Formats: sequence, C-alpha cells, structure tokens
Amino acid sequence: MKLILACLALVGPVSSALAAEAEYRCADGTAVRAAFSAPGPAGSVRLTFAGKGGTVLLPQAPSADGGRYADGTKELWIKGKTARLTRAGAATECETP
Repeated sequence: MKLILACLALVGPVSSALAAEAEYRCADGTAVRAAFSAPGPAGSVRLTFAGKGGTVLLPQAPSADGGRYADGTKELWIKGKTARLTRAGAATECETP
C-alpha cells in the first residue's frame, strides 16, 4: 500500500510539470493566452482572450501534424511557433511573439 501511495504522489507533480502556457498574436488582431494541460486522452487547452473575449476550454483532438484542440465550433491547431485559430467559421493565423 505504501508503494502505491508513493507512486501516486510521483504522478501528480509530473503531470503538472508538463502543463505549459503560450501567448499568441493573431493576424486579425486577436490576442490569446493558451494554458495547456498535459497531453493525452484528457488533454485540453484553456484559451483566454484579451479584453472582453472570455475564456474557452477545448479538448485535445486527433492530429496528424502538430497539436490540435477543437470542440466542433472552435479550433486551435498549433505547428511550432504558429497556430491557426478558428471561431465562428473564420480562421486567422497566429504566432507567439
């Protein structure tokens, strides 16, 4: 039992350590901060838009190339330092400053 508890204690900090944040500036003027959870089946990104844009949580989605987060109406698809943000059917190219 002690061994199981010790293993569980190690898993928590590792998952938190994998989380990351990035800021993106988009061609349409959108500024967004992305807070990524650890990748995997329950992976997600929380997007916080500057101004009164609000916050959106998108689940990780399958991708052949890059990191993709989507909920059917919104999508953030990341490749290196660039990303494509799609909302309300309109896409804009974004990059980290």
